[in-house]
Amino acid sequence: MAKAYERIADDLRRRIQAGELRPGDRLPAETAMVEEYGKSLPTLRQALGLLQSEGLIEKQHGRGNFVRVPRTPVRRTNLRHQWEKDRAREPEEQRARTVATEHDTGLAVDDLVFRASYRETKADEELAGAFDVPVGTAMLERTYRTRYRVEHAPFSLVRSYLPRDLVAGNPALLDDSNEPWPGGTQNQLFTVGIELDRIEELVTARTPTVEEAEELGLPPGTAVIVLRKASYDTDGRVVELSHVTLPGDRTEMLFTTHLERW
Repeated sequence: MAKAYERIADDLRRRIQAGELRPGDRLPAETAMVEEYGKSLPTLRQALGLLQSEGLIEKQHGRGNFVRVPRTPVRRTNLRHQWEKDRAREPEEQRARTVATEHDTGLAVDDLVFRASYRETKADEELAGAFDVPVGTAMLERTYRTRYRVEHAPFSLVRSYLPRDLVAGNPALLDDSNEPWPGGTQNQLFTVGIELDRIEELVTARTPTVEEAEELGLPPGTAVIVLRKASYDTDGRVVELSHVTLPGDRTEMLFTTHLERW
């Protein structure tokens, strides 16, 4: 038999799914719902907590409980890398018309707010092993955040690494004020004579840190997808390594593998 808080949650869930309560609507005050359902405030809050964990509602401090507005979905496919390579040698005007996030979301460039920051760091054991360089090698660390203009949370948290000496031949690549760079990393590498041969992506999932959950605007209990992307040049060297943290409540990963005919 369903418990009292589960029955309350079932009723509110039904009302949300039926459109009686729409995204962005404020739920009745907790005192009003206590009276409506004839149950105690702790029981009601158990029901609301259940709906929060499902991502159906969110509690806004000092304002009340609201039906959660679904975030813009993202579909990330492995075909995006060839798409990026195809445009890496296009004229700048043509490259500037589209960005990878637009490709993944269907939004227009003007819909997006982009932020990037660079800093110099030194390779730790993980980076040294990935790039096959000595520990302490100078690296360029880049962080990226892109969000839909009408939303507060970014689509992902991106941290990218390049060996500094690899790209220092083009000083523009060391300056984050040149972001967003038309054509992205593949065009940046092209300007210093590097062509990518393949990209390897390792996908895992885990519980987010408190900071990640807050920045990504995740409902309680939502996992994150973690992508480790290594880009190899035509000589087989790793020339760029990215750690991408994606929100599990709005990200799809689609992999298409073309098989050779018998």
